[in-house]
Amino acid sequence: MRRVSKIAAAGVVSAALALTATACGSSSTSDSGTNKGVGMAYDVGGRGDHSFNDSAARGMDKADKEFSLGSKELTASNGETESDREERLDSLAGAGYNPVVAVGYTYGDAVTAIAKKYPNTTFGLVDSVVDLKNVDSMVFATEQSSYLAGVAAALKTKTDKVGFIGGVHNALIGTFDAGFAQGVKDTNPAIKVTSQYLYETDTKGFNDPTSAQSKAQGMLDGGIDVIYSAAGLSGDGSIQAVAGKTGTWAIGVDSDQYADPALSKYKNSILTSAIKNVDVAVYDLIKSVHDAKPKTGTNTYNLANGGVSLSTSGGFITDIQTQLDAAKAKIVAGTIKVATTP
Repeated sequence: MRRVSKIAAAGVVSAALALTATACGSSSTSDSGTNKGVGMAYDVGGRGDHSFNDSAARGMDKADKEFSLGSKELTASNGETESDREERLDSLAGAGYNPVVAVGYTYGDAVTAIAKKYPNTTFGLVDSVVDLKNVDSMVFATEQSSYLAGVAAALKTKTDKVGFIGGVHNALIGTFDAGFAQGVKDTNPAIKVTSQYLYETDTKGFNDPTSAQSKAQGMLDGGIDVIYSAAGLSGDGSIQAVAGKTGTWAIGVDSDQYADPALSKYKNSILTSAIKNVDVAVYDLIKSVHDAKPKTGTNTYNLANGGVSLSTSGGFITDIQTQLDAAKAKIVAGTIKVATTP
């Protein structure tokens, strides 16, 4: 998959602002719901992050191929303001794209503002909830797939030390942290779990592989031999660090990172990935708009409905699959309640 360069991203943002200047001057009466295709607003990292942005892109690509819809893609930059996000969504909706999909919790307030302006356009929002009649809020039980990742880590560690790296220290990434730690402890309470974050609030945490590589290297130097990273594109750095030390494992996130061509030289160090099927949610939304039956409301994706899962690529967890299947069954049945806060 192509990676969005900083120069290209800057050009895209400039174009978005130019479009917005025109869109902001019009009223919602121009909102005809005309479908020029899909408008995709990525979070930082954009297409090519090997994580949740790429998952959203796969869903759009599948729909585009199936329905020949066309699309326009815009990507967030580090250090953005709320008005930057609003302008990006406004430019897409104002240009006639429908649905407009906002990838990431940071778009919550922007979707609230812009969806009201374009009531005949359907908006998709990943990882946050906006209670408006023209918004499909796509939320994922990431604590459940992270729990399974924790079980896998506990069964594979040789040092009884495992680590978690989060991109940003917030409630959303906390669900990954909480589920992973619980999965580890429920499997073997003697194992030490170390959790660290790249940034407290700055979304650069999802677009800083160098910081993640440094953080992971510190963990490896301390004897940790399995590291789970929930940090978007930053996770590449963690995987690279792990790949540099024999006998250690990385656990990927959101997409099946073992199967990502861009990470192929590290794939033998990727134990598994806790998958968040954003592609399924995005495809379902686009298809619903294409079928003139827009999907709206809060839609939850979990282990029970296949919205989250644990990848088996590489065959590295085949020997522990029975234990993983048992844990999954208990979560689906409600026997295991997975925490959402660390």
